Amino acid sequence: MKEKLLLSAALCGSLLYPLSSFADNSAASTETKPIQPFVMLKQMDKATNTLNYQLSYITISEQGIESLRYRHALVNNQVFAQLLQMDGPRREVLQRNRAISYFDASSGVDPFTLPGDHIIDGLPSILFANFDRLKDYYDFISVGRSRVADRLCDVVRIVSKDGSRFSYAVWLDSASSLPLRADLLSQEGETIEQFQVVDFAVDDQLQQVMAPLVDAKLPPEMTSLPKNLHTKLSWTPGWLPAGVQVLSQSQRQVPALAKKIESRLYSDGLFTFTVNVSAVNGSSPPQFYSTGRRTLYVEIRNNREISVVGELPRDTAKRIADTVNTGT
Repeated sequence: MKEKLLLSAALCGSLLYPLSSFADNSAASTETKPIQPFVMLKQMDKATNTLNYQLSYITISEQGIESLRYRHALVNNQVFAQLLQMDGPRREVLQRNRAISYFDASSGVDPFTLPGDHIIDGLPSILFANFDRLKDYYDFISVGRSRVADRLCDVVRIVSKDGSRFSYAVWLDSASSLPLRADLLSQEGETIEQFQVVDFAVDDQLQQVMAPLVDAKLPPEMTSLPKNLHTKLSWTPGWLPAGVQVLSQSQRQVPALAKKIESRLYSDGLFTFTVNVSAVNGSSPPQFYSTGRRTLYVEIRNNREISVVGELPRDTAKRIADTVNTGT
């Protein structure tokens, strides 16, 4: 028990470790020709999608520490993956090609399947990002080298060019290019969340381990919501961070609130957020709430309640809300 407490304290302490100490630049002297950070990230993308591997890791956030295991394998050119919560009630996510199935007996919800390219729960979004798209809106900066899980790693920062978003620092195994650590950082460089691998393996025997999924009966697939990009809304956005695109939009009546809410879901390929607009009587001062990577900002203007919810810094959420054209 004492050893576990000391390990948790050491891991939590790393959250406060200054960014200037991320990398041991003295190790760079062993490299004869440095690799460009964009190339490193593309190699990570290839490794995470093509290798047969297993990552045992923890995530550290304001909600606490979680222990998880992620497996990935290619079997007869089919993609199979498993995400398993290692402590507490068994929670599991399985992937077979573009089918993502969720199992959580403690939730009281029957298992279900959704379409998707990757398991996104419990994993940093940077692991499956499209870097060809992000390079127009983010800078990729090499920070040197460091060690994670007793492996030498190349460290890369991913920072938005307009300074309006969070950033990432990722540690890539120098041999396999797999991500062994990823820190989500605030605009001030403080760690918000941390993904930390404690053990990993690249092993083709995982193909045999995952092979039973080939013929496994998965839960029924839930119908995905239509994008409805042509739905006409009464409001339009003013300012948005560079590279942000609309993923979907909708109008829905909320009986409990006796009002209609018009929403748009946005993403830049790394972070997502929603803007909601609804009619309201009266007024109140702006409200703000933030926990970890998620921010809620609400303001009332021109008899409209405007809320911005998602993975954004407070000032960015406020600027988006302030510039919404309510059409009144």
